[in-house]
Amino acid sequence: MAQVLLIAPTCDGDDVGEAWVAFQWASRLARRHDVTVLTYHKRGKRTAAEQLPGVRVIEWIEPPLLGRAERLNSLLKPGYLPFYWRARRWIRAALAAGEHFDVAHQVSPVAMRYPSPAIGLGIPVVIGPTGGSLDSPAAFRAEEGTAPWFMALRNLDHVRLRFDPVLRRTYREAACVLGIAPYVRELLGAIELRRFEVLSDTGLSELPEAPAPRAAHDGVRLVHVGRLVRTKGVRDVVRALAQVADPAVVLDVVGDGPERGACETLVSELGLGSRVTFHGALPKAQVTEFYRRADVFVFPSYREPGGTVVFEAMGAGLPLVVVDRGGPAASVDEHCAIRLPVTTPEALAKDLAEAITRLSKDPELRRAMGLAARQRLQEYGLWESKLDIVDRLYRELTPRTT
Repeated sequence: MAQVLLIAPTCDGDDVGEAWVAFQWASRLARRHDVTVLTYHKRGKRTAAEQLPGVRVIEWIEPPLLGRAERLNSLLKPGYLPFYWRARRWIRAALAAGEHFDVAHQVSPVAMRYPSPAIGLGIPVVIGPTGGSLDSPAAFRAEEGTAPWFMALRNLDHVRLRFDPVLRRTYREAACVLGIAPYVRELLGAIELRRFEVLSDTGLSELPEAPAPRAAHDGVRLVHVGRLVRTKGVRDVVRALAQVADPAVVLDVVGDGPERGACETLVSELGLGSRVTFHGALPKAQVTEFYRRADVFVFPSYREPGGTVVFEAMGAGLPLVVVDRGGPAASVDEHCAIRLPVTTPEALAKDLAEAITRLSKDPELRRAMGLAARQRLQEYGLWESKLDIVDRLYRELTPRTT
């Protein structure tokens, strides 16, 4: 059991996204190690201490007014700067008082724009799984429309990774950087890292029950699950379906978002109304039913740092079609997924159509890939598997840990 200082500025099991993921790390690591959590909580929300009984939690309240701009707060986290200084002062004071930590592990923010308050204080620091900062391929940007002004500030990430001395020091001096995919190492560029490993930032709690054999039926049912924004690739799947000759290959789209209208218009223009159904956002239990009914999971999200839906599809025993970019590509292997290059929308639609056609004509290939997907999930995508990897890392960084 290691003495772990867990740094998670957002940590809330009642929330979604990054705050929920950080809570998963905190609650699960605390079952194996002696964990101290440094965090802050949003005004009006349950504190992390309430949600993590038995865990030592040091937390501060979110600075005033920040909760009024949720998207800005989520993207840039203006509250991180005061958290950084408070956390750094607390760590210094704790060490001066004689406290010992075997390792400091910063699990959030996931984006690579935040220096760690634990760097340079004599504790081995693990950063990550970290990610983000993945740009859209140039040929796709024209279809993405406009975004709030502050979204453009993400473009500063690459500049800061090259020139910000405090941020660069975080990665240079970290004992290990965990990246959600190999691209993270590429984005860190010329920074000389002590150690780098790939590990996704989330996972499933358990291996789902093995799906029942899919009943024989005419045609092949594709499913896409996710928020409908351009980068998730629904538009590309629709274009691909128009190139698939077999009219019995159909698509269920589960999710909602600003891209839905454009996709519905495209379906109408291509005459695919009988082959594509938009179901909107659904409760998790209903989403699970769509996985069970499907034959293939198609998810060509080209700017995806993680992708829990990929693990869900793997657990349902589905073969996958993803793009060879970002988190989904790192979560699968060649035995369970077809990974496609991303160059232009036209090329991606063509490649998707070919992959869909190949799978639609070969039920035995679909079955074999579905079995391989569950095996891959068991080895890579379950929380317990991830914790085993992190335990090994802690032991290697702190040999005295037992």
